[in-house]
Amino acid sequence: MLQNTTIKFLKDLKKNNNKPWFDKNRKSYEQAKTDFATLVQKIIDQHSKKDITIKHLSAKDCMFRINRDVRFSKDKSPYKTNFGASINTKGKSAWDCAGYYFHIEPGACFAGGGLYMPPADVLKKVRQEIDYNYVAFKKIVDSKKFKSVFGALANGKEYTLSRPPKGYEADNPAIEFLKMKSFVAMVAIKDSELNSPELIKKITTAFETLQPLLNFMNEPLWAKD
Repeated sequence: MLQNTTIKFLKDLKKNNNKPWFDKNRKSYEQAKTDFATLVQKIIDQHSKKDITIKHLSAKDCMFRINRDVRFSKDKSPYKTNFGASINTKGKSAWDCAGYYFHIEPGACFAGGGLYMPPADVLKKVRQEIDYNYVAFKKIVDSKKFKSVFGALANGKEYTLSRPPKGYEADNPAIEFLKMKSFVAMVAIKDSELNSPELIKKITTAFETLQPLLNFMNEPLWAKD
């Protein structure tokens, strides 16, 4: 669970996203960061009992900086208004493997993960794996547990192509999944759950449910040529 002071800090930051305010409240930020790091570590320790590929990680390996990269953005707000953690065997900066993620932002919290906007060579390998082993893939995303937690993979316009990717026919049984550019599943977290003892359980349940899908996608990515 998170402290109420951490939630308050994020709410206040959203209203005061500027360096003078942040500098004035740096102590509150450091306390909130430490609180979030404690949560991340507890989640790693708990879920690594199920997924040994993350057992070597520490919270600092997974947490993103709160500073925004504004070089190419019209929005020049200097800070993110959330705490986020990407948990996968290669750490938070890896783009070539699927992993877990959770996002703490009052009013927009969620947990889940997958493979988000991977490079072309990585996406090609995952699509091939789905094409070759569609029955196994469909069994995962159609399972009762997966549907009860996530409903389905995220399939908004930002996640999918409008046409079949090169090399695949429109009548391929797996075409709706082969058209995906990202393979992501998320479950919302209510603000009221952030300071609940059940928060860790909710996040680790989401991760446990997602694990078979991550294993499916990572198998071809970790395979040696």
